[in-house]
Amino acid sequence: MRVAFLVHDFPSLSETFIINQATGLIDRGHEVDIYTNRVHHNAKMHPDVMKYGLLERTRTLLPIPSSLLMRVLIGISLFITHFYRNPALFLRSLNIFRYGLGALALRRVYVAAVLADKPAYDIVHCQFGTQWSNGMTFCELFRPKAKLIVMFRGYDISSYVQERGEHIYDAVFRKGDFFLANCDFFRQRAIKLGCDSNKIAVHRSGLDCGKFPYIARHPRPERGVSIATTGRLVEKKGIEYVIRAIAQLLPIYPTLQYNIIGDGILKPKLQQLIDELEVGHAVHLLGWKNEQEITEILKDTDVFVAPSVTAEDGNQDAPTNVLKEAMAMGLPVIGTWHGGIPELVKDGINGFLVPERDVAALADRLSYLIQHPESWEPLGRSGRATIETQYNLDTLNERLVDLYQGLHSATDAARVTPPVFATKPTTAQAPTT
Repeated sequence: MRVAFLVHDFPSLSETFIINQATGLIDRGHEVDIYTNRVHHNAKMHPDVMKYGLLERTRTLLPIPSSLLMRVLIGISLFITHFYRNPALFLRSLNIFRYGLGALALRRVYVAAVLADKPAYDIVHCQFGTQWSNGMTFCELFRPKAKLIVMFRGYDISSYVQERGEHIYDAVFRKGDFFLANCDFFRQRAIKLGCDSNKIAVHRSGLDCGKFPYIARHPRPERGVSIATTGRLVEKKGIEYVIRAIAQLLPIYPTLQYNIIGDGILKPKLQQLIDELEVGHAVHLLGWKNEQEITEILKDTDVFVAPSVTAEDGNQDAPTNVLKEAMAMGLPVIGTWHGGIPELVKDGINGFLVPERDVAALADRLSYLIQHPESWEPLGRSGRATIETQYNLDTLNERLVDLYQGLHSATDAARVTPPVFATKPTTAQAPTT
């Protein structure tokens, strides 16, 4: 099959799940092209980007001017310049009988200019809901062959909806062939927004456990307990609350070390907090690291914390990949009662959960793990088992191919049923106080 992935940024160090799906499809003999608003040529790049030549498979979508006059002028230029490459495609982009007078705004011409030398795709997979408009345009230009799948992962079904309004997805809910969410929490939210419950399933972001070696965790007398967090330095990651918890614990456990892997707009603010609390000797902002570098740091870590919170703009997390990586490596983890995280971390079984923004609760769970190192190994074993059985990348990629093939062969998307992909809805809730 020929598959088009639509993403906003590629490649992104924080979005290895897209790389994992692309390489999984390529390994299975399918053609994958990636379309993005922005290509990143980072020094720290996932090795599979180079191994599979993913940048050579990537094209940048043309920005569409907000000004109607500029959009039309540039659109006419694109039409004249690229028409010879695929006349049928460009004429289809201006079909006023199908699209109405809105076709004269030339939005579809911008996409046609990128797709002019490409044969029709079987599947157009919007890796984030925010790409729904581009996805619909791809399918319009390649109709009736292309089937449209839209995936919801977090920002796109939380703060994006809060910003754009609850009807932002109405059009794609009507016209899309199938929908996926990376956790049941976001699946239920999409259904509340109007998605047909029979056309959306949970498809988790998987992990190749072979890349994350399990290590039984035991205390090391030669050093203090090492704690780590991985993630973008943005509000919803809640990192400031762990820094405050560490500040509370340092007088009791002066050899404690906390490593923060990642970068982002809050770095200056977090550094200022570290300075104000006078914990710079124990709390370290390590910046961006690639997958291999992160693995090396986690090998030497005792406890992992993912303190996600609901941001002011409504942004929320699914079960984050960094938590899965830590659990795969046998680390005892602490998460929050937030978004889809309770679907991954079962409190007291494969980790601990605390309320959002609760510094005292974070300090309490960290203190417990510091005082009870005998709990590290059983929590870690349980976490590894969770990832191996529920987030196995190979199994999930096989299921994704099954979905693609079902859609490709179906004349009606309703014939594709979700039970193979879906998970039981989570009933986990934060404890009441």
